[in-house]
Amino acid sequence: MKKKQELCLLPVLVVACLVSIMGGSPLPSPILIGPEKAYLNSKVVFQCRSPGSPPPNTYELLKDGNHLVATSNDLQDDQSATFFLKISVTSEGSYHCRVTAGGNMGLSGTVRLQVVIPVSGTMVTSDPDPPILYEGLRLTLTCDVTKGSHLSYTWFYNRQEVTSSPTSPLTPLLLWPVGNTLVVERVTTKHAGNYSCIAGTRMQTNSRFSSSREITVRVKAYLSVPQISFTISKEGSSYRGNVTCRSSRGTPPVTFYLFLDDKEVGSDVATESLVAWFPVAMVPGRDMGAVRCTVESDAQRLTSRPLTLVVVPVGGSPKVDVEYLYRVDSKMVAARLQCLLSLGTFPFFSWSLNGSPLLHPSEGDSSHPSHALADGGRTLFLTEITLEDSGYYRCRARDSYDVTSAWVESQPVLVQVTEVATTTIEVMAIVFCCFLMLTLAGGVACVMRMLNRQRDIVASSEQRARAANERRFSEHFCIIPDPLPLSDITTRPLRSQYNRRDEIKPNFRPTGSSQNNPSM
Repeated sequence: MKKKQELCLLPVLVVACLVSIMGGSPLPSPILIGPEKAYLNSKVVFQCRSPGSPPPNTYELLKDGNHLVATSNDLQDDQSATFFLKISVTSEGSYHCRVTAGGNMGLSGTVRLQVVIPVSGTMVTSDPDPPILYEGLRLTLTCDVTKGSHLSYTWFYNRQEVTSSPTSPLTPLLLWPVGNTLVVERVTTKHAGNYSCIAGTRMQTNSRFSSSREITVRVKAYLSVPQISFTISKEGSSYRGNVTCRSSRGTPPVTFYLFLDDKEVGSDVATESLVAWFPVAMVPGRDMGAVRCTVESDAQRLTSRPLTLVVVPVGGSPKVDVEYLYRVDSKMVAARLQCLLSLGTFPFFSWSLNGSPLLHPSEGDSSHPSHALADGGRTLFLTEITLEDSGYYRCRARDSYDVTSAWVESQPVLVQVTEVATTTIEVMAIVFCCFLMLTLAGGVACVMRMLNRQRDIVASSEQRARAANERRFSEHFCIIPDPLPLSDITTRPLRSQYNRRDEIKPNFRPTGSSQNNPSM
């Protein structure tokens, strides 16, 4: 047993001898200090420390395993070594330090070095290119660089930083940057504007950035159906019409076309607005044909409804329609007068009070500042009701395009401005409540009458049933009156009609059942 234990201790003794031959115990692990990122072509410093190791020491800087980069000897008990490196493309990798002292060796931890290429040549590219697109399409912006690595990106819209914060003023635009791209799935006109980006590398010291130029994104709105209208004017002894084509929505430039009886008679390119004008020949009272307007862009072509070019001269007999306007408290506050005209495409209206013409307040008539015209003069509003506004009002009309045309005038209409006693809401509420109470009282009376009538019918039925029962009782039983007292009984000879026994009726009432009645 003792021999077996000696054999087991033999390997331990061999290892101890080898260690004593090699020079003692192993060194403690050294410490390697160095940068994690470094710019290309820059110089960096690695420092290897090995406290507690006696000189002389040999320091070796190794890369990616056992690739020797640099060596340094410590002969003065400094216990550290410094390595200076110039960064190239191949400098990226994992570094560690190996220290050898007196035949002993120690290895440090690993420092991972990344080679950073300085950013330059930042620009914004777009898809589509150029960045001009219609609503609802997809827009992709990319922040590209000529060179650079380990980059981060910041986007700007109209010089405001685009962030994912919900409190950002740009959040409603749904601008979500991902990496070096900014994508808008469905653009609207609100996304139009200037975009730019900044690419850079953030380091503990000496961070570098490169900004791009702004790129302008244009978002086109789709056109609306054009509206068509026309006017007429007199030039000397002749007349000329002016047809207007207008779209309320869209993005210029667009092209307008005018068709007269399906024949193109004019075109115009609108570069700053969405309206075009076309001159046409006009004769009052004559049908000049049907016109249509077409607007065209690079994506749409829309046509307006047809419009007949007919100018009807003013004629007929105008009529004034009066409507009084009241406040909630039933006080008259205004009156509206309308001049109803049966004929006339382009009328011009004029009003008068008691024969004196009324002017628009903007024309300087200070005697009636409460008068206001609307609907091209067709409607007259009395905005401040006073007793001075009472009187006879007239309206007259003529052709607006011809100052020499004849006037047609309405009959005078009396406008009486008084305090009109009208039914207020309170009075209406009281009347309604009274009516409701009367209705409820009438309903209760009807119900009571129906109940009394039902009660009378039941009582009458009971009375008739009682009478019927008495008749049936009298048919089967005799009703005997109360017996007379002995003092009232006298002896009289019986009449012949009582000789029959069955016809004699005793003068007393039966007190029991039919078995106690001797006559039965």
